[in-house]
Amino acid sequence: MKMTTEEAFVKTLQMHGIEHAFGIIGSAMMPISDIFEPAGIQFWDCAHEGSGGMMADGYTRATGKMSMMIAQNGPGITNFVTAVKTAYWNHTPLLLVTPQAANKTMGQGGFQEMEQMNAFADCVCYQEEVRDPSRMAEVLNRVIMQAKRQSAPAQINVPRDYFTQVVDIELPAIVDFERPQGGAAALDQAAELLSGAKFPVILNGAGVVIGGAIPASIALAERLDAPVCCGYQHNDAFPGSHPLHAGPLGYNGSKAAMELIAKADVVLALGTRLNPFSTLPGYGIDYWPTDAKIIQVDINPDRIGLTKKVTVGIVGDAHTVATTLLEKLSGTAGDEGRASRKDLIATTKSAWAQELSSMDEEQDDPGTTWNQRARAAKPDWLSPRKAWRAIQAGLPADAIISSDIGNNCAIGNAYPSFEEGRKYLAPGLFGPCGYGLPAVVGAKIGRPDVPVVGFSGDGAFGIAVTELTAIGREEWPGVTQVVFRNYQWGAEKRNSTLWFDDNFVGTELDTKVSYAGIANACGLKGVVARTMDELTDALRQACEDQKQGITTLIEAMINQELGEPFRRDAMKNPVEVAGISKDDMRPQKGA
Repeated sequence: MKMTTEEAFVKTLQMHGIEHAFGIIGSAMMPISDIFEPAGIQFWDCAHEGSGGMMADGYTRATGKMSMMIAQNGPGITNFVTAVKTAYWNHTPLLLVTPQAANKTMGQGGFQEMEQMNAFADCVCYQEEVRDPSRMAEVLNRVIMQAKRQSAPAQINVPRDYFTQVVDIELPAIVDFERPQGGAAALDQAAELLSGAKFPVILNGAGVVIGGAIPASIALAERLDAPVCCGYQHNDAFPGSHPLHAGPLGYNGSKAAMELIAKADVVLALGTRLNPFSTLPGYGIDYWPTDAKIIQVDINPDRIGLTKKVTVGIVGDAHTVATTLLEKLSGTAGDEGRASRKDLIATTKSAWAQELSSMDEEQDDPGTTWNQRARAAKPDWLSPRKAWRAIQAGLPADAIISSDIGNNCAIGNAYPSFEEGRKYLAPGLFGPCGYGLPAVVGAKIGRPDVPVVGFSGDGAFGIAVTELTAIGREEWPGVTQVVFRNYQWGAEKRNSTLWFDDNFVGTELDTKVSYAGIANACGLKGVVARTMDELTDALRQACEDQKQGITTLIEAMINQELGEPFRRDAMKNPVEVAGISKDDMRPQKGA
């Protein structure tokens, strides 16, 4: 049938139910944005495209529904790069729409010209450029299907002169198919290993959340009485109240989970690529069980055995595989040592809970004294751990939370647990700063009935602070953002104390800036909390205020203690060999 290319584009979006787009308006996309409203598509015009992309990530992760990123060609599109790569490692199916400079002038170095396919080649699971206006719907349909199939962002690149064309187009069909269910031989071998295990442990990853496999993993864990650990930044992959829940592995995770998986003779790694950061030593424990039989389940065969030695690899959907394994277990599976295993799980969890609740201070490494000095300098200020305990007291049980990258957010990794999936939005293994606020804004758009709270250190929040100028408008929902205010880039400062003799280069922030004051100036609600009670009360009130559409920024004033560094494995003390002197500087000749 006859239609314009922008009509074909938007009709294809409607076929797939894509109702939300995030970005900043630009002339190259206006032919399609002009018909968003009659199509039932809401355009969320953020303050910066990078934040808009993280809003899209938060929306899709909280709802399981695809959303879209779009902006002006060139600089508007390149601002999406960080957000798209973040979504890639978060396994988030997103549609990236990149209007391109016109074919007619491409290659002449014209206004806002950029080779956009190359820019995203390492950030998406699939990308395709529209080669002819008549193929607009065909290409868009294929890109959306690839994003869904591979659970990652996919890109359609559209020369801007291909819009406003009248073409004869037949709208394409959506082709769905079953996800892989695992090979029969591999499933049999895995079931045999689990049936004979003396100390089976299950490790749930993002695939368990994405695939709706939490109930299946519960049934399997209960049949085996196996403790269940969660991958790094996937605290919502198993119910926190369940007696078999051990907590997250990885950086600043659960010591109980680390101690329990270290005892495993068989590990079922369910829906996880076993990323290296999820298995780094923690609390001085090198816990990964090198002698255990490892069963790795992942929907992407390229990631099985990539980081760890694997005994059995199963290419399949986490829910289907867990269900099948449960059916294939022997009648005596889990019986050997069941009672003692259950007792050990309970006592190990209890000991860690008591230890965690008593942690008030961050420890200094031998030969360093920064944390001691930080406490002495601000004896009446909250420590990061006291702040996290206050947060746990005030956080609604059904809240969706996001956590930025950075030292104070990382200290909190062991604290939150959840009763269902799609509740914990962390920046993932790309590790961008500025994720906390936009992610919960996107989550709130998708789940307006649920309280949402973002967490950021003050350095990371400075990257997203411009969004305060956008989200106060009437159509935007109310959210809560907690900023840990200690006037420093904490992770980098901890590195400086450990390996660079307190040489703090670029780690200090402006003490005259008030983020609560900026929030108030933007027509939002800014609150300063200085004690545990103030922080708990402010958080409770802010979550209640969300029901009236009020956005609150809570500036939690904390001391400058520094937690465990991110990368002990990647850092070492430098040595002086040739030596460096200012006398060797050769001034340039200016104009």
